[in-house]
Amino acid sequence: MSDPETTRPAAARPGGRTRGWDLLRSGQVPGAIGVASSPQFHGEGPDAVGWRGSVGLDTTHCTMVVVDVEGFGRHSRTNPNKVRIRRGMYRAIERSFAAAEIPWAGCRHADLGDGVLVLASAEISKTLFADFLPGFLADELAAHNGVHPPEERMRLRLALHAGEVSYDDHGVTGSSIIHAQCLLDAPELKTALADTAAVLAVIASDWFFDEVIRHSEHSGAAAYRPVAVVDGDRPAAAWIRLFAARPAVRPHNLRSQRRSQ
Repeated sequence: MSDPETTRPAAARPGGRTRGWDLLRSGQVPGAIGVASSPQFHGEGPDAVGWRGSVGLDTTHCTMVVVDVEGFGRHSRTNPNKVRIRRGMYRAIERSFAAAEIPWAGCRHADLGDGVLVLASAEISKTLFADFLPGFLADELAAHNGVHPPEERMRLRLALHAGEVSYDDHGVTGSSIIHAQCLLDAPELKTALADTAAVLAVIASDWFFDEVIRHSEHSGAAAYRPVAVVDGDRPAAAWIRLFAARPAVRPHNLRSQRRSQ
């Protein structure tokens, strides 16, 4: 049975633009970064346009989750250890998405080797990412670590942001994605996790915190602390929160216990 989201007709947007997310999901991506797929744009005809040619961007607004494993490349970890860590990471993320009622199959995922980039449609409530996803993920990590040897236990860093994403035949790009990745790589986040026994360190962009987290009564906004980070060549603000493991939690009870808090 086909996914109804991939067969649903694209909704009209102001100005007659096509919704980029539906094209992205369906695979009906046009030529380079939204340029009509025509020979003249690809150097195939007498009137071919080079790299200086006009480029029209096809963009869509997404919630971004970027995750990586702390110390993934540690020398003490063998390749089989790394494979089991990756399996555990994906299992933990997918289960926490399901528990938070975020449709994993409805998101776009890009594997990063030691982590993953997830883009969720603007149609999915951002409060689910703020209120439930981090807590469920921390519990799943505790469950994983409880049954694996030290070399296969993991702690994660997670960045939350939202913004416009541009896409082409090769994937996605945009300043918002780069900002989320800069947040994930911030030394302040790495130090925050290294100095504690927490299993998950979350860093939210200033925009995501100000527009989503601080307005939710279930996000634990008071537990976030502000930090100054660097986004490329300029300063930026962000918010960090640590999530500790709860060893006594059983996997099948994660959803009911987290949602009752």
